[in-house]
Amino acid sequence: AVRFRREKDTEAGAELDRILKQLSRDSTNSVVRAFSYFLHLANIAEDQHHARRRRAYALENCPPPDGSVAKALLRLQQSGVRAESLFELLAQALVVPVLTAHPTEVRRKSILDAERAIAHLMAQRERAPLTVEELAENGELLRARITTLWQTRMLRFSRLNVADEIENALSYYRYTFLQEIPRLYQSLQTEIARQFPGTPPIPPLLRMGSWIGGDRDGNPNVGEMTLRLALNKQSTLIFDFYLQQVHALGAELSMSTLMVDVTPALTQLAERSLDNSEHRQDELYRRALIGVYARLAATARELAQYDVPRREAISAEPYKTPAEFAADLQIVADSLAANHGAMLIKPRLTGLQRAIDVFGFHLASLDLRQTSDVHERVVAELLRRARRQDEYASLPEEKKISLLLEELQQPRLLYSPHLAYSDETVAELAVFRAARELRERFGEATIPHYIISHTESASDLLEALLLQKETGLFRGAWADTGAAPGLMIVPLFETIGDLRQAALIMERILSLFDTLGVIDRHKRVHEVMLGYSDSNKDGGFLTSSWELYNTEIALVEIFKRASVTLRLFHGRGGTVGRGGGPSYDAILAQPPGTVNGQIRLTEQGEVIASKFSDPDIGRRNLETLVAATLEASLLDPCAITGEAHSLEELRSFESAMDELSAIAYSTYRRLVYETPGFATYFFQSTPISEIAELNIGSRPASRKNSGRIEDLRAIPWTFSWGQCRVMLPGWYGFGSAVHAWLGDVADIRETRLQRLRKMHRQWPFFRTLLSNMEMLLAKTDLALASRYARLVEDKQLRDTVFARISEEWQLTKEMLFAITKQSEFLQTNLLLAHSIRNRLAYLDPLNHLQVELIKRYRAGGADERVKRGIHLSINGIAAGLRNTG
Repeated sequence: AVRFRREKDTEAGAELDRILKQLSRDSTNSVVRAFSYFLHLANIAEDQHHARRRRAYALENCPPPDGSVAKALLRLQQSGVRAESLFELLAQALVVPVLTAHPTEVRRKSILDAERAIAHLMAQRERAPLTVEELAENGELLRARITTLWQTRMLRFSRLNVADEIENALSYYRYTFLQEIPRLYQSLQTEIARQFPGTPPIPPLLRMGSWIGGDRDGNPNVGEMTLRLALNKQSTLIFDFYLQQVHALGAELSMSTLMVDVTPALTQLAERSLDNSEHRQDELYRRALIGVYARLAATARELAQYDVPRREAISAEPYKTPAEFAADLQIVADSLAANHGAMLIKPRLTGLQRAIDVFGFHLASLDLRQTSDVHERVVAELLRRARRQDEYASLPEEKKISLLLEELQQPRLLYSPHLAYSDETVAELAVFRAARELRERFGEATIPHYIISHTESASDLLEALLLQKETGLFRGAWADTGAAPGLMIVPLFETIGDLRQAALIMERILSLFDTLGVIDRHKRVHEVMLGYSDSNKDGGFLTSSWELYNTEIALVEIFKRASVTLRLFHGRGGTVGRGGGPSYDAILAQPPGTVNGQIRLTEQGEVIASKFSDPDIGRRNLETLVAATLEASLLDPCAITGEAHSLEELRSFESAMDELSAIAYSTYRRLVYETPGFATYFFQSTPISEIAELNIGSRPASRKNSGRIEDLRAIPWTFSWGQCRVMLPGWYGFGSAVHAWLGDVADIRETRLQRLRKMHRQWPFFRTLLSNMEMLLAKTDLALASRYARLVEDKQLRDTVFARISEEWQLTKEMLFAITKQSEFLQTNLLLAHSIRNRLAYLDPLNHLQVELIKRYRAGGADERVKRGIHLSINGIAAGLRNTG
């Protein structure tokens, strides 16, 4: 395999093919597992290599790397950004990675745990010189953990349920977020103070979010009970962490008043604990923390129904808010600072205080999401049963808006407890009621947003607001108790058509929401979510990227006119076809004025494991988000690229993209939606059917039981193209667009080519687009893809579609090289080129075997070993490609 891939040895290729075809079923699965685990281990080694390089640079006092806060602040200084501007941004900044449970993470938690142990042992070998004995012991443990990996079942016997997904997501808090986010704040505070003296305390600008347990769009397994389960699990985890930290703090702060004074406030805190043990009469810090622990334990029981494993020594009243808990800890910190104990604050207390700021009693904000169609049906039923309007769904948009506004301004409800409603309506209202109750229990930050998938009109948002009113989440000006803020209703614009209508819809809704007082209740901030996955599946990579860019610019203008702060929520996935690629570059490539200190973005599937399962790597990825947000908010794009361009040049860049996008859109649509039989080609030439059977998530692969591309969820669509090494969603249409736009007239062609080269040099958006596309082109292998194409039964269909894909790939490669002036892929990113070259040789056998196994399976080979082999190969290929879904 290595000789065939790296040395182009055709004899080796033929021999490889012969060996693979002769493997027995049991041997096939063993080979698949071996190559898969090799790729898993290669990923660990590669990550450790990057960590070692960064550490070596730091030890040698090299300049800070791109993506670090230190480098971001240095760029701000060099660009003349004033300290006041930085402090003003930090005061209102918000950076939120949102974990979602999309089914592209194919590894079991047991596998992840074993890999994490291997990574830890690898890191040990690098951090300090080991004796011969220590090195031998480390090696033995490595072999033991790899043996565990080899002997652990890679696949799940049953499909993940939502409770499993919740637990999997929470594991990353234990490994990374709880410890590393407070540490990141400490280093951020230190670095800003060093480069911008006089820095005030940094507010908690980095927070965590989640969809797991609240995302009902297309998932019938999510509802009221999963919402409650998710919040209780989250709360239990954070209380467990706080209780451990307070207990450890009490053990550490053993100071005696015979040796050192304490403040009067600490004395009062110690006396309030009612701890009268004769062994601790002079240990006021311990007595105070015993009281803190007791109040915290009581809070955990009341809010999370958590049975505290380490019982408290005394009874106490629960804390009403996280702020009360933080205030008690501040009394401890102030006393230490005033009495020769300042150096005792940082080791644990500072991190604990930061954790409270970030995580509260709820750990992470949990978004609710549902599709607009469901809201329309529920509202229509409520109106019909209340004899208000029998044909709501068929009303024109303006009449819908008028009716909804009228209802929102009425104090009475449409819902009656004396009437029977459909199961759907009962379930939806139960979710809203549970959200109200949980917000009352844990605070408004617990469930702050309500996301509406497939937003197509202003009435879609008003319907969700009406359902909030029906369940007590939203109260109008008529409410005696004052106006409740309710959940912020976030529209999600997904398809190309939706993106093009987004600005008009938001202009209307901002006006309507202003009338209802909604905007003021959310401090004149409103969020809009943009969907990368469905827009790509709808219109192709180039058009999706460009329409998202245009939508953002239009939204900035609309929000500016309305005097409302825009916060964008980017629904990015793992692969380039779903908005993936390096987060740092992606944020810097956003249009000017769209970040402005506030950004939320999804982290999905296997990307969560690759980014956050290792604490050091996790912290670096979190730091990258903060650094990119600072740069994108405060730097001119020219300061980022180092190349100046005028407004006139930018307009010429945008004009070129308009024309390129139009050609790319028609090219992509002609293949995917207008080619007769294309859906058949896709379903037969990729392992989509087998992926749908793999137990990798609680959500179905398709929104409807059909064979239409339109109904397929974007995640398995992209995942399948990655498995067969075509990567079509990340590049198709670019070559035809550029080739047609350049034209055949020599002078015009050269002028336009120079414009594209200038766009690549000077425009972060275009440079990032090409960089991400280049990575996927480098991972594409048409020779292997042709073997998958042979799975298509209709030879004419197979030859026609595959020929078009091959021609477009070749043309895209030629056009990319013409713009970048390269002769091969990734010439300017040798580290990535080396990484891909290393792993492709080990991917090839997995792809060959997957094709062979799919043939057997579809031919009626019902042997469970065949099916298991296919699923094992899916796991291995996903690990080798890394950003697959």
